[in-house]
Amino acid sequence: MVCQACEKKLAKVACPEKWRETKGDKQGESSGRKVNENKLLTGAKRYQPYDKKCRTCKQKLHQDGLYCQGCAYVKGLCSMCGKQLLDVSKYKQSAS
Repeated sequence: MVCQACEKKLAKVACPEKWRETKGDKQGESSGRKVNENKLLTGAKRYQPYDKKCRTCKQKLHQDGLYCQGCAYVKGLCSMCGKQLLDVSKYKQSAS
């Protein structure tokens, strides 16, 4: 469950940019890219999309937000900002 304000954030796609050669490269010169480089070992501060955890159940989140989809549905909250969307006091839901 996501509120209308947070729907704009869902439209963004997390894709890496394509590696492009610079226009000024001459033949034989290195463009700064290493051959057979392991990006996991050499990358210092990379964006880690799955490091965030749900505030309730501590499950890893698959999108940017505060709550996982299950906890957001049970509580009636927006999963990204935590805003109350539904009054679930009269709903009959399972304990999990």
